[in-house]
Amino acid sequence: MRGRIIRGIGGLYYVSCRFGDDAEGIGEAGIQGKQGGGLYECSAKGIFRREGKKPLVGDEVEIDVLDRDKLTGNIRELLPRRSELIRPAAANVDQALVIFAILQPRPSFNLLDRFLIMMGQRDIPCIICFNKLDLDENGDGERYARIYRGCGYPVLTVSARLGEGMEALKGMLEGKVTAVAGPSGAGKSSLINRLQPHVVMETGEISARIERGKHTTRHTELIPLGEEGYILDTPGFSSLGLFDLKKEELAEYYPEFAQHERQCRFGGCAHIREQVCGVKDAVAQGDISKIRYDNYCLLYEELNALQSRGGYARVKRI
Repeated sequence: MRGRIIRGIGGLYYVSCRFGDDAEGIGEAGIQGKQGGGLYECSAKGIFRREGKKPLVGDEVEIDVLDRDKLTGNIRELLPRRSELIRPAAANVDQALVIFAILQPRPSFNLLDRFLIMMGQRDIPCIICFNKLDLDENGDGERYARIYRGCGYPVLTVSARLGEGMEALKGMLEGKVTAVAGPSGAGKSSLINRLQPHVVMETGEISARIERGKHTTRHTELIPLGEEGYILDTPGFSSLGLFDLKKEELAEYYPEFAQHERQCRFGGCAHIREQVCGVKDAVAQGDISKIRYDNYCLLYEELNALQSRGGYARVKRI
């Protein structure tokens, strides 16, 4: 039987398997929803440990059913992964949704840029969501959105409290596995509950089976969204290092620089102290956001200091 790992705790993996309308033998312990699936509690075969493989949340797997009524099984095979994240440890993520508040607290653009770089290193597209539009009396959200739309990122401004912008956001997440992340206070949990109103109930049912507390974000888990989509709920983050990145590579993750680099005098221009630099000219003319450029300079110096000591920055926490 084929399914997807939606949660892993204490060496056990909870695999959501889908059945047809005439499915039998799911049993009272099963968690059935619109998709007509059962949640199987599975162990991983010893061969995975011997081969140095570890099942991840998001993995598509084949399982051997041990007991249909109790919904237990063994993971027999890990199917090929389309993508893999290290932190959070997850597989087959199609895109990332990063959530920051417009106010209370104000967004850290340095942290946002770090997250975009980290996802860019994994070739995972990002959607940026600025929440708490209901508090935005000065139009700051739209100003922030223009900065990042100008860099090529899709950006939404929403109010999870009032439900504004939720339909547009749902449309962008439909049919995809989306990793959702954001710092404390950004309203990530409220937004997830708006996107999937049954999440607290469903997670509560799962928690009852595994004898854990109600919904928290201490563990990475997949939450069903619509017919084919999933939200990968990840713990909040407050600081991110740059993951195995050289300072010479940093500009590649600022896509708005590319069209202006032709005006740089030297190839491999760092866009920091050079006298003739198309990127610096674009910042002075307002064609590149000063917020973004200032973050670039800070991150470049951070990487330069680390490389001079013979190391690279790594992810601290997410």
